[in-house]
Amino acid sequence: GPAPPAPAVDAPAIAANLASIRAHIASATPPGAAHPTLIAVSKFQPAEAVRAAHEAGQRDFGENYVQELMGKAVELGDLEGVRWHFIGALQSNKAKGLVGKVPGLFAVHTVGRAKEADALDAGVAGSDRLEGEKLGVYLQVNTSGEESKSGCAVGEVAELARHVAANCLGLNVVGVMCIGGVGEVESFGVLRGCRREVAGALG
Repeated sequence: GPAPPAPAVDAPAIAANLASIRAHIASATPPGAAHPTLIAVSKFQPAEAVRAAHEAGQRDFGENYVQELMGKAVELGDLEGVRWHFIGALQSNKAKGLVGKVPGLFAVHTVGRAKEADALDAGVAGSDRLEGEKLGVYLQVNTSGEESKSGCAVGEVAELARHVAANCLGLNVVGVMCIGGVGEVESFGVLRGCRREVAGALG
């Protein structure tokens, strides 16, 4: 039979949840420290849920799938100040469409190979982004060395950063990322070392 109707979006609940999360972030942020950016992961959520979160002041949204992100970016094109973050596995052959068809694409968080960076850079060059408006990228590092995880090896991240800086003029390396195991924090210590290496490689 037909699919059941999607449940109605509970805008007050979304606003309340955002307020609660922001309060937790504020209480965990040391005085004087840079305030972290809250990215609301909106994959599988209807466009109206994103609209409700935007109404509650949320501006950064993360999506895992290129097609879903392209659809939402068009449907929600009237929302001001939205910054889309692509947080899913990146296929080089979809990079051009991702950059060209997502107005407000702010950053791609899953660049683990030079080939992916090159494809994104070509997408920026062929898009109608404003002159000089670089696309932010996070270099994904496989901090645990597991074969099932994506990302470059720990020892290759500085080289990847240098490649982006030298060859991908439409991209800006804004950070590093990893996917740690559930309850496992050692990966983030490794990642901190990777950040130092990248900072050194980029001067």
